[in-house]
Amino acid sequence: MRRLLSGLMVPAMLSGVLATVLLFAPQPSHAASGGRIGGGSFRSAPSMPRSYGGSRSYGGGYGGGVQRGYGGGGIGFPFIVPFFIGGGGGLFGFLVLMAVVGLLVNALRGGGGGGQALPAGMRGGDLDGYRPDGPVAIAQLQVGLLASARELQNDLRSLAGASDTSSNVGLQRVLQESTLALLRHPDLWVYANAELGQVPFPAAESTFNRLSMTERSKLSREVTSNVAGRVSQATGGRAGDADATSDYIAVTMLVASRSRLNLKPVSGSEDLREALRLLGAVPADQLLALEVIWQPEGAGDVLSAEELITAYPDLKHL
Repeated sequence: MRRLLSGLMVPAMLSGVLATVLLFAPQPSHAASGGRIGGGSFRSAPSMPRSYGGSRSYGGGYGGGVQRGYGGGGIGFPFIVPFFIGGGGGLFGFLVLMAVVGLLVNALRGGGGGGQALPAGMRGGDLDGYRPDGPVAIAQLQVGLLASARELQNDLRSLAGASDTSSNVGLQRVLQESTLALLRHPDLWVYANAELGQVPFPAAESTFNRLSMTERSKLSREVTSNVAGRVSQATGGRAGDADATSDYIAVTMLVASRSRLNLKPVSGSEDLREALRLLGAVPADQLLALEVIWQPEGAGDVLSAEELITAYPDLKHL
């Protein structure tokens, strides 16, 4: 009975939190067009390096309070939390947690939908040590730059036109070149935010896809796109420099890695520089998926200060 009630409580709590987040999450009143480069595959489970360690030893940093309240007994909401380490309890952290909850609900029901049934004799309190395919680190880095960084737009546009996004080696090049392009404009950095989550492998793809869709929904359209080897240009849209009255350019990087990432919160320019170097150094054989999304991208588009903060409420002034 206790197990049944706990199984029912998890989806009920999830639905309530989801409704609250969707109701109060800021929505941009205007979205500029954007560009997107990405790809990756979660089809096969990675073989984790021995040095990765268990889920409890992932690295503490960011959400110092995320593991509090874990009692280890029974099946209920608190024992889910050690799978996830995030920053600030915002939408990123919620989407990570939602994917993990979905996985665990499937596991409690006996599997299906990408989840895995618990091995015979395993109690819910032991689930934090159950890692059939190892954890996956998912990082999100967002940067708001002054719109005079039009060279950055050109760099990303050229990268989208010439990159091979169908292979890990090609994606690693995109990751490295994107971080280098941002590192070349430190004088134009104004805002930034970094968040990090860890999820079991079976929940990684759905988590990454939700985060990607959240960021893509902030664009009015994708003018320039190179995803999984498919290059496209929006019909009726023309890539070009932002309008002269535009205040900012926003860049979001989403990285899924099977290796540990020691990404820390960004509170200053030096923190941002270190975060970019860290992400750019993820090796090809550890890179599961990548998304680089930026706006504006259409000729004459504008992203004002108000629109930037509305669309990216977690950005911190450097």
